[in-house]
Amino acid sequence: MMNPNRIITVLFVFLSFAACSIVFAQKETPSRLATDGSTEYIIVLPAAPSPVEQTAAKELKTHLEASTGAAFPVFRENELPESDAKKPKLVVGNSALMRKLLPNVEPAKLSADAIVLQTVGNDIILAGHPQRGTLYAVYELLENHVGVRWWSLTETDIPKKPILEIPPLNVHYAPKLIYREAYYLDAFEDVFGARLRCNGNKSLNSPEYGGRMQIMGFVHTFDIFIPPDKYFDKHPEWFSEINGERKKHGGQLCLTNEEMTQEMIRVVMNGLREDPSMKIVSVSQNDWHGYCQCARCNAVAEEEGGNVGGQAGLMVRFVNKIAEAVEEEFPDVFVDTLAYTYTRKPPKLVKPRKNVVIRLCSIECSFVQPLDGPQNKSFHDDIVAWSRMSQNLFIWDYVTNFSGYMLPHPNLRVLAPNIRFFVNHNTIGLLEQGDAYCTAGDFVRMRTWVLSKLLWNPDLDDKALFDEFLTGYYGKASAPFLKEYWNLLIDRAEQSGVFLGTFQHSTHHWLDDATFVKAYCLMQQALDAAETETYKNRLRRDKMPMDIVLLKERYYPLRREAERTGQPFFGPPDPLAAVDDFLARCREFDVVAYEERNWQPQFNEFARLFREGIIPRTAPPPEFCRDLFDDSWLDIQNHEFNVSPRFRAGAFQQVVRSAADPAASNGWTAKISGNAPTWMVNYRFGRTLETMKPCQSAVSSPKPLFRLLAAVRCETKNTEGTAFTLGIHDFDAKKSVATKSFSINEVAGPNYRWVDFGTIALEPQHTIYFAPAATARGGFIYVDRLVLVRTDSMESVFEVPSVMQTGPDGEAWQLIPAEQRLEATLADFVLPSPEKYGISNDKVITMPGIYDGKAVTYPLGKAAEQIGTRGNLYVLVSCWSQSGNGPGILFGITDTAAKKNVVSGAISVKAVGDRYGGLTWYKIGGIPLSKDGELWFSAPGKLGNINASYIERLVITP
Repeated sequence: MMNPNRIITVLFVFLSFAACSIVFAQKETPSRLATDGSTEYIIVLPAAPSPVEQTAAKELKTHLEASTGAAFPVFRENELPESDAKKPKLVVGNSALMRKLLPNVEPAKLSADAIVLQTVGNDIILAGHPQRGTLYAVYELLENHVGVRWWSLTETDIPKKPILEIPPLNVHYAPKLIYREAYYLDAFEDVFGARLRCNGNKSLNSPEYGGRMQIMGFVHTFDIFIPPDKYFDKHPEWFSEINGERKKHGGQLCLTNEEMTQEMIRVVMNGLREDPSMKIVSVSQNDWHGYCQCARCNAVAEEEGGNVGGQAGLMVRFVNKIAEAVEEEFPDVFVDTLAYTYTRKPPKLVKPRKNVVIRLCSIECSFVQPLDGPQNKSFHDDIVAWSRMSQNLFIWDYVTNFSGYMLPHPNLRVLAPNIRFFVNHNTIGLLEQGDAYCTAGDFVRMRTWVLSKLLWNPDLDDKALFDEFLTGYYGKASAPFLKEYWNLLIDRAEQSGVFLGTFQHSTHHWLDDATFVKAYCLMQQALDAAETETYKNRLRRDKMPMDIVLLKERYYPLRREAERTGQPFFGPPDPLAAVDDFLARCREFDVVAYEERNWQPQFNEFARLFREGIIPRTAPPPEFCRDLFDDSWLDIQNHEFNVSPRFRAGAFQQVVRSAADPAASNGWTAKISGNAPTWMVNYRFGRTLETMKPCQSAVSSPKPLFRLLAAVRCETKNTEGTAFTLGIHDFDAKKSVATKSFSINEVAGPNYRWVDFGTIALEPQHTIYFAPAATARGGFIYVDRLVLVRTDSMESVFEVPSVMQTGPDGEAWQLIPAEQRLEATLADFVLPSPEKYGISNDKVITMPGIYDGKAVTYPLGKAAEQIGTRGNLYVLVSCWSQSGNGPGILFGITDTAAKKNVVSGAISVKAVGDRYGGLTWYKIGGIPLSKDGELWFSAPGKLGNINASYIERLVITP
């Protein structure tokens, strides 16, 4: 490893041979390497070539011979026959001959991975930095001047060139990124990874291909270097104190403990001594929160910025101590640490040492906008701030969808701008984490190829790279359809305003039905236009993202829409046969993962449930629909639901699945685990709404109204509390339309109960979802069917047996006449610190967990005037908890005139559940109301282990 300041410098050496004592002048005409299967050129290696130089000569010989049909002999310079001494040469490696021809080039002093391609007389020099430079110089020649394309691990194009001419060369280049990792399956292999010029920790380059830039520990190393099972019992003070208790698991280290720091130094130094090839060691936080809250750590964090940068300052101070010790014995080794989640904001005072690498992670970003877009302002500002205090940044960037490797992920336009942004802000190492576990993900080969090119040279034209891949890999006839396909998807995602994060369970929130149909047809046109079987097979595989969207999200709604409108249906007539074909292609292309951390046993279960879920199963109409017009109601069965195929981490239990159930109307149901982390079952209404007619011909309304019912039951140990929430969400407008929660005691038992969402105006872009509540954890929610009836009237026109008449306690306010209750929405709240709080994309107010002041307030004067001196308060809230215990939200009432707090309390995490279960109504009874009263809410800060708390609205009743 070179001096850090030299490593990040791009070396462009411009040599003036006229000023040298070399007898050769640079050739101005092309060098003809081969003519009709013969060549005068020989390949010359150093007398004692390194393994990399030998590989470079082998790669050069193999590809030139395959292209030209000529034989290129290889000689070491000390074994060169006298008869060949005057022949033109391809001088490979850092030989005496190279030094004679280019005396001004000293390979050992070049920047990391620098290359030299130089024509001198009739000779061509291919050399560079001793570790990998010569090999990369050969690859540069083969790609840019022979036309070789290594598209993937198994697919290479070598053009046939009976006459091969190479223009005069004068290329001296060093990559701006010394660490380059395209985190995809193909790039992990030795040969292909080297050909892509990837050298990261996961690139398994053998010594023959230059090795890799390995990071000791790689990432999240606190528990690796200081394992709790080894140290905690004797040294609990070395580990995080959280809520007054030292944590053996689920925490971090106590970074102000000097004894622990010395042990970390000892462990790191021993590791480096055992493997001196390591040039980077990671000393980095575990992959969760749980930082130490002891008095000493809190004091340092306050010095370094408190809630903004405090934890990063604490971390950098600690890592600087490790780096100082490392530098004494290993001056060329970097110490790497993360700026990630709670350490992402830069500190106020401390600066990283010159041998410390700060590795930022973009996991909170949106990837439909570049980093200078408004969605990413926070991360953008953090990188700028870190780059001002550190010359050595690494970036862990995310270029995939972890929740659905095979779903379309329209982020292609931001890839190059983001890489350039990183490089322009002192980034020297970049890991682009793609879908490394899926062989048939979303155009993974194109992503791997283009990203690798940009990592090597960020200044390349990314549009030209994409065009080249589409044409070269899929054929000239198919490429125009594919280019239109990608432009269509990306345009739609940009227009939707979606926050395209790394965990997207479906495409409904950005991809409308009309655009999907057009995109699907473009992929089919590309497949139909394929000129060869090779191109066709590639497209059969890379069309699979469109196929899974159709079969898992859209098939039945779009087919129903086509049937009702009289339009032809573009999809396959037999959905089960289509699923079987899809799964056969998964086996053909060795697909073993649908999402991150999936593997073959889980994928087999996913495939089985996928197949079961698509089988159409009819049921008799509900009794209350039998007298209604046929085109006035819809029966939506479980095989039509959009079900996220997500598994619980580290287990084989899917959180939602299609399951046999004799009690269900057609014998099958959607079985949702009470531990489900999000909206695992949903249904987008689509344009089918426009084909429905009122159930009574005399009914009229300014706009269509629909009554929505669901057949549901639950099994849970709890007998009280909320079972689940039904919600309507508008993804186009990015807002919640309506929610309603249903209690356990109303749907518990072996029989399905009709739950009535009520009458509501619906639009095609609306989606209904089921979200289990926290009180359903450990149990299951079963959804048999949804029934939608167009009524165009708020008055009930039919009776439904076993319909819930009242909701849980949180919804009891709905029974109070509107004129007797006071409702407050987002616009009515006051945010005392607007620079810290705002309304998120989910249209809720977010209160960061580390804050312990008044985050949200609401004046009670109007409530006192309308309701009286006492009232009941209902709040719609949730929280994001690390532990699942303790206080989740603090609340109180302040008398602003007397300047004192008159009421205070806390809402527990267990009462409102985790954020993934949706928002929950919580009742606070008998609160005092006065004209000077001010209601306030905040996250519990130091009192709880909370990442964030959320509030959407409140209701006050008598």
